[in-house]
Amino acid sequence: MKLEKSDVLIMALATGFIVANIYYGQPLIVLIAKDFNISESLAGHTAYLTQAGYAAGLLFMVPLGDRLERKKQILFTTVLAVISLIIAALAKNFIILEIACFLIGFSSMVTQLILPLAAHLSAPEQRGRVVGTVMSGLLIGILASRTLSGFIGEIYGWRTMYWIAAVICSMIIVLIYYRFPTSKPDFKGSYLKLMHSITDLIKTEPVLRECSAINFFVFMVFGSFWTNMVLLLSNAPYHFKSDQIGLFGLVGVAGASVAPLVGRLGDKTNPRIPAGFGLVLLLIGQTMVFVFDFQLYAFIAGIILLESGQQMVHISNQTRIYALNASARNRLNTVLMTMSFIGAALGSAIGLALWDLGRWNFVSFGSIIMIISALLIYLFTYKKSVLQKA
Repeated sequence: MKLEKSDVLIMALATGFIVANIYYGQPLIVLIAKDFNISESLAGHTAYLTQAGYAAGLLFMVPLGDRLERKKQILFTTVLAVISLIIAALAKNFIILEIACFLIGFSSMVTQLILPLAAHLSAPEQRGRVVGTVMSGLLIGILASRTLSGFIGEIYGWRTMYWIAAVICSMIIVLIYYRFPTSKPDFKGSYLKLMHSITDLIKTEPVLRECSAINFFVFMVFGSFWTNMVLLLSNAPYHFKSDQIGLFGLVGVAGASVAPLVGRLGDKTNPRIPAGFGLVLLLIGQTMVFVFDFQLYAFIAGIILLESGQQMVHISNQTRIYALNASARNRLNTVLMTMSFIGAALGSAIGLALWDLGRWNFVSFGSIIMIISALLIYLFTYKKSVLQKA
């Protein structure tokens, strides 16, 4: 079926609200620590466990989108998200909350079922624009979620945010049921053959390997920054509360606005080029938040550059892999996004460890090393990839 503009917008809306589940907890770390009487760095485990759950969902569930009817799979997984959010809201001890956060991440992988569905139903000449539009919804959901949860947590408590998220996802289920298009799966083999085919894709697609390796390090920076920024801003000299910290999510929205532009550029030229510019912006932005950590306006400018750079890299890489094999888009997306969120979870965990060792200076220095690693991969694979449209 033809994908109408309204369909794309609905997909972007659903993607934004569902992916927000992964990030509601970040501005609430300090409140969770106080409620359970634990350290802030221990409470921060909720952030990387959610991202680890997301990576697990990507690896084991997203490939099924090439074998099952995607709309049914999206509906089932969103129901699981509602249940997980309710468990988090009712958690009486921190271990239960950690389990719930992992399940929230696992079920929120539904966003990575929506993206391949949008790419699958779009015309080749419009694929970059469609992916960019849906990604805009996803990115704005990520960033605005922090603002919303910061305010809700400060006024009504952190548990209320999870109740609200459960209600929102319940409404999204209705929207998906009535408005999402159906699609026929392309893969006819067993689940084991499906998973084995992922290994074959990694072996035979050098573009996929390059994009996944770059995304791994870029998302390490993403996870480390947003988790540890909460600790930076809640301590001296800022002493910001969760609602104030949540406002920084709106700063990131400015960076997310580049997504449709990058998608359109990828339709007209080699989409690898914006990825290179994005890595440079990431390095500049991370240097700024390192040097100007206690100069608020310069710090904010650094966040905008970080988000713009991250989205340029990610949209470019996603557009490139979707062009490789139309019948394997879910599996291609599985590899890219699993590596991305393993990176995000690892970045959050390493960032928290670096925070304990040397506060923001150590966290920032670690992130700069991660960006340089991504740049080296980009430069060393340049000769093999620059002539490829994908």
